[in-house]
Amino acid sequence: MAIGKKTGGRSKGTPNKLTASVKESIEQAFSEVGGTAYLVTQAHENPVAFLTLLGKVLPKDLNIDLSAKTVEVKDFTGRQNV
Repeated sequence: MAIGKKTGGRSKGTPNKLTASVKESIEQAFSEVGGTAYLVTQAHENPVAFLTLLGKVLPKDLNIDLSAKTVEVKDFTGRQNV
């Protein structure tokens, strides 16, 4: 084996089979309980748990200018909402 050269095993970035299987199971369960409608229900009934989940999917680094008079928000489709 050459020093610094990877030989064998998974390619870089390829998830292991267990991770892929667990992710698939979670996605299937989410679909079966109602998908987005279920999340809306949870937001109303369990706001603390919902906000914890939301905190895990939001970007960790936000650059915010608190002195701005307006706020520009872009959704995932790139459309602007002011």
